[in-house]
Amino acid sequence: MGLIDIVAAAAFVICWIAYEPLLRRVSGGRGAINIDMKAVREGWLRRMIARENRMFDAALLGQQLNSASFFASTNLLVIAAVAGLLFGGEAVLANVGGLAIADAPVWLMQVKIALVAAVLSMGLLDFIWAIRQLNYCLALFGAAPEASDAERHERYIEATLSVLDPSYAAFNRGVRAYYFALAAAAWIVSPWAMLAGVVAAFALLMRRQTSSPAAFGLRQARALLEDMQR
Repeated sequence: MGLIDIVAAAAFVICWIAYEPLLRRVSGGRGAINIDMKAVREGWLRRMIARENRMFDAALLGQQLNSASFFASTNLLVIAAVAGLLFGGEAVLANVGGLAIADAPVWLMQVKIALVAAVLSMGLLDFIWAIRQLNYCLALFGAAPEASDAERHERYIEATLSVLDPSYAAFNRGVRAYYFALAAAAWIVSPWAMLAGVVAAFALLMRRQTSSPAAFGLRQARALLEDMQR
């Protein structure tokens, strides 16, 4: 493994670990989709708990549960395909190695493919955890106090958010794993391609979180919800 391979792998690990803390620091607690959505979900729960009929809210949460299940099943198929490359023998690795710009030993090619599998596996675990927590949230929605029982609403909203927010956070980490898995796959071509992929994935994620039309729209929605609660 050459120096540039080590640099590329280190850059990958640093960007993977530093993404969420840096996003919180850059946004200052607001102005990023993942952060503003917490306020939107709180507003949703407040509206839900004030309604007598909550079937619509359960249906919305069910749609998110279906999305998480779809991503989890798709992720599992991709992991199976990558594992087939990793354990398919030297002939398969040699064919994959044909994509590389420069020759690399078999063990290094195995490391590169294993990194892709590891990132996807972490994403799969996040999707599975998101699914479990979303199922807990469905039970919480069903057990919510009556609309007339206002004195218990605040505590119940706080308790439900402590499950709902982490479920969405796990789902977001699972989706983010796809971006970094693509960057890791670029390592098969060359470490320079991996470096470019890591920087591109990191920049694209940050831009979508803070400067995309969706980010601006959610920022405005959060401000409106906060004004309504005053």
